Amino acid sequence: MSFLRFSLAAALLAPLALLVTSGPAAAIPMDTVLLQGLDKITARVSQIKVPVGGTVIFGALQITARACDKHPPEEAPEAAAFLEVVEVKPDEKPVTRFSGWMFASSPALSALEHPVYDLIVLDCVNADGKPAESIAPDQDAAPAEGDAKPAEPKPAEPAPAEPAPQ
Repeated sequence: MSFLRFSLAAALLAPLALLVTSGPAAAIPMDTVLLQGLDKITARVSQIKVPVGGTVIFGALQITARACDKHPPEEAPEAAAFLEVVEVKPDEKPVTRFSGWMFASSPALSALEHPVYDLIVLDCVNADGKPAESIAPDQDAAPAEGDAKPAEPKPAEPAPAEPAPQ
């Protein structure tokens, strides 16, 4: 009877062991952050696309995206972006209001604290429209210059004809 219990316990714990030994999949780097911005004074909500490495102006804020990662489809959905937000007012020095990671699933975890503006991360996307699933986790995102194409193979040239014997 104890052998039966042991076998049953081993059979039930085997899938758990597979989950524990397999680590989390690597995040997929994306090239554009999709944000939602709220101007609390005018009550206007705007969707903002910020390319990674680029800067966008929203009101008095300059938003710079440094990274944007998305979990692979086999994991829980999550998008995270590393943002730097600087407030620029006329005749004043620029003030850094936020620098760090923002998470789409938990906007309050690390939020921009500002009396006029709210920012939350909605998603990480690719500007070329490719979904996250089409990029392998160990591959870097496509370069921003969409002109780069793989070289096409040249047609084989015919071998030089041998001179006819005389």
